[in-house]
Amino acid sequence: MNRRTLARFARATVIALATAGALGATLGLEGCGQQPPSFSNLDITGNTQFGNNFSLPDSNGKTRTMADFKGKVVVLFFGYTHCPDVCPTTMAELSQALQQLGPDAGKRVQVIFVSVDPERDTPQILGQYVAAFNPTFIALRPADDAQLKQVTKDFRVYYAKVPGSTPDGYTMDHTAASYVFDTTGKLRLFARDGQGVTPWVHDLKILLGSNDGN
Repeated sequence: MNRRTLARFARATVIALATAGALGATLGLEGCGQQPPSFSNLDITGNTQFGNNFSLPDSNGKTRTMADFKGKVVVLFFGYTHCPDVCPTTMAELSQALQQLGPDAGKRVQVIFVSVDPERDTPQILGQYVAAFNPTFIALRPADDAQLKQVTKDFRVYYAKVPGSTPDGYTMDHTAASYVFDTTGKLRLFARDGQGVTPWVHDLKILLGSNDGN
């Protein structure tokens, strides 16, 4: 990734972190006398400013919502298949994290990749892309621009097309972060991309430790 593209990714991440950090001051656990779990990533439990659901078709054309993953920890990641390094790095880290969690725990974690580039990310390409990292990963593809705008607005995800040397050679700036839901479907974490495998394993273990992650 060149310096200009890296700077765009960094700027998008900083904006998202600032938003999440400012909103994180109003967490629902405050004042309830309960010690919150010590996550490695940003705890946004109780934050109502981010989306808590979606309705998008997967790579097989089936519409998916959070209700489909009840009882699982869900990692919702926005990206695109032509991403040169940030997206594949995060996908590889998540796959390694699930391996470290073991087969039983890994079955209770669902990684979902949402394309911000449905123009190039066809259902077939998306299905092959996520399966290359882990056969349990699922890809979602907004059916049209309206769906893409709605889901990115709901989760405050930034994305923008950056023209390349050819019409099809563009890249996509986008928020470099994931959202993590506990087994009850409650939004819990804002996770920065490129953090390495250890923080993922640590936080997923906490969320898998009980029905609500507390």
